[in-house]
Amino acid sequence: MKKLYFIAIYPPTEIIEEVRIFKKDLAIYYDNSKALKNEAHITLFPPFSREIEWEDDIFTAFQKIDTHMNPFKIELNGFGSFANPKNPVIYIHPEISSELQDLYQRVKQQFSFAPYSFNPHMTVGYRDLTWENYLRAWEKYQHFPYKTNFLVDKILLLRHDGNWVPIAEKRLETN
Repeated sequence: MKKLYFIAIYPPTEIIEEVRIFKKDLAIYYDNSKALKNEAHITLFPPFSREIEWEDDIFTAFQKIDTHMNPFKIELNGFGSFANPKNPVIYIHPEISSELQDLYQRVKQQFSFAPYSFNPHMTVGYRDLTWENYLRAWEKYQHFPYKTNFLVDKILLLRHDGNWVPIAEKRLETN
């Protein structure tokens, strides 16, 4: 039996709740409810499918990620979008930092089996967001002010069991 897995940074609960307010707005006014199913996060390695029997190997690779680095802040600053007519996305824009790029490279060293271009974002609207509703929502959100930050001090490995469940975490810490 196959399961889906992915690796992500999750913000603190307060930011997850703030982002949920934006997701609810998109669900109510722009007919985009699918984004409500997932909590706010920044993907470090996208979902991949593996036989459940291989889960120990996934844990092992996850534990091998070098997280000997100082915790760092991520600045969230405004909204961005992927204007793909077939699959538009509205997201909260994290400022790219050398620390975030470094963490991604460390994950990629252990999880390099699938090509993946790193474009960090925190999704607010996607999947059932039509192009027409995307255009209307983007009119509102492209200049909507939202600015906050949080400390990244761990990464999570998640498995899809009907919804995404954290199954392992690694703390960022210096020796």
